[in-house]
Amino acid sequence: MTTPDEGIQATDSTGAEGRADVIERRLHPVTPFRRAWAPIAVLAGWAVHDPNGTQAQLARLTATALLLGLAVLVPVAGLYGFLSWWFTHFAVTDTELRIRTGLLFRRTAHIRLERIQAVDVSRPLLARLAGVAKLRIDVVGADDKDELAFLGEQEARDLRAELLARAAGFAPETAREVGEAPAHELLRVPSRALALSLVLTGATWGSLCAALVVPTVLWLATHNLWTVLATALPLFGAAGASSAGRFAGEFDWKVSESPDGLRIDHGLLDRTHETVPPGRVQTVRIVEPLLWRRLGWVRVELDVAGSANSVLVPVAPRPVAESVVTRVLPGVTVPQELSRPPGRARWCVPVWWRGQRLAVTGAVFAARHGLLRRRLSLVPHAKVQSVRLSQGPWQRLWRLADVHVDTGADKTVTAGLRDAEEAARLLHAQAERSRTGRRDARPDRWMTG
Repeated sequence: MTTPDEGIQATDSTGAEGRADVIERRLHPVTPFRRAWAPIAVLAGWAVHDPNGTQAQLARLTATALLLGLAVLVPVAGLYGFLSWWFTHFAVTDTELRIRTGLLFRRTAHIRLERIQAVDVSRPLLARLAGVAKLRIDVVGADDKDELAFLGEQEARDLRAELLARAAGFAPETAREVGEAPAHELLRVPSRALALSLVLTGATWGSLCAALVVPTVLWLATHNLWTVLATALPLFGAAGASSAGRFAGEFDWKVSESPDGLRIDHGLLDRTHETVPPGRVQTVRIVEPLLWRRLGWVRVELDVAGSANSVLVPVAPRPVAESVVTRVLPGVTVPQELSRPPGRARWCVPVWWRGQRLAVTGAVFAARHGLLRRRLSLVPHAKVQSVRLSQGPWQRLWRLADVHVDTGADKTVTAGLRDAEEAARLLHAQAERSRTGRRDARPDRWMTG
């Protein structure tokens, strides 16, 4: 349960709470079919938990008893789905989105409109066939997203536009007339490039190598075909599933710019419409795998405070990716020249010390690490929450130190193996840059572009 200051106030009661004169709405009529699966899921969970007991119970039942059980279970599941839908309402007031649920014990979530930072629309495969969508609300200070599942596709889009307009400060009487803000497409990832990037990913090759090496070793050790098959099939399946899952999730990836933030649309089977909240991005990472370098491709990842958004661009040429980064971090230019640690750092971390790089500009703290898989992390000065310096015994011997920058997304970016005097100067200078950056930062508002 979160506090009102965190954006959501959840109360459990029997309905005895103050009610404003607002119009409450129900979810789409297809929702009971989705919720009717809950009792069946409980039985399935019990069967998985105790398979031997389940098998013994089924052996005792006759065909007539099974039919009678289904005759009771199906209506009960249907009634549960209908009642859960009937007692679920939502309403948009002048100050909040109110979601009321519960059969016996009522739970009302009050989501303050000014605390909304993103509203995402998700359309799973079966929902797309039924013409419905799921609305997920991302609120500042809340770890979990509240959701409305399901609404009609057009109703979901209209409600999303209304909520974002309210969050931007539009008057209630005009919020519905604003409609969805126009968007300009910045990037679309071709499916061929996405497939090739997955083939050239080290994780894919690592999984395939494991699937080839481990069964071979087992065969040489045991000469048991069933043991080899029992090991090889799951390994090959895991290797294919991870790549296929990423391809399906990142298929037809499109990034568009609108006044309410950067919009991301993606998905082969389940289509998702997400928004990168303006001003909420804490860190941007430009990832460059070894096998992508010849093609000049990179991947862009995000750390967004209070949001699950983690990927901005799955694969793109570096100049194109950097142009998108400038959109999500206005006024930031990706530094091209980064300084290495002093040569004596090789005695602390042999070979891999060459992957440590650092650059500090007027807008960001940029640190890179990794030789085979390079990761360049960009932290705007205004998003730095704290700065720390650490120095182990071996580092003290070689006059080296690490500088850690903590962000609002509970993540840390480290500039490792710096000269001790340079690290001390960097510590104090970064603390000052963070203070001035927060003071001069633009307000995080919607629809101001």
